[in-house]
Amino acid sequence: MPIANSREKNKMIEIKRTSSSETDFQHLVSELDGELSKRNGETNEFFAQYNKIDQIKHVIIATIDDKPVGCGAMKAYDSDTMEIKRMFVPIEMRGKGIAVHILKNLEKWAKEMNYSKCILETGNKMLEAIRLYEKSNYKVVPNYGQYNGIEDSICFKKHL
Repeated sequence: MPIANSREKNKMIEIKRTSSSETDFQHLVSELDGELSKRNGETNEFFAQYNKIDQIKHVIIATIDDKPVGCGAMKAYDSDTMEIKRMFVPIEMRGKGIAVHILKNLEKWAKEMNYSKCILETGNKMLEAIRLYEKSNYKVVPNYGQYNGIEDSICFKKHL
């Protein structure tokens, strides 16, 4: 898929399916964790406990010219639902359609594995993420699981 930025129009986003053992994924998640720590402040510890990557088996890394430019992951929530996790595109690469491409590929992969829904949680300060999920036809739902009753969380669901 060509990226949206006209200066880099001829560059293609490549998608790689992998697992959380992938070094590029670990580096992107480290960058994500740093950003989340700044944005979430003292509430970050609560969220961090639910975002460990060692058990994640389904990871997508987006690259342009073999350089990692974003990631996303998912894990089974129940028998027909995948939970989207660890979506991240570095600030300098945002606005090029990379996150949309990652999310669509995660949804496609979930469908291939016979899941019918995706759910996710994001923080109420993550305005870019909220816009991404809304424009990708995710609907706000009551907070689920560990996020139930957490005012800083917004949960979404999409039927595939």
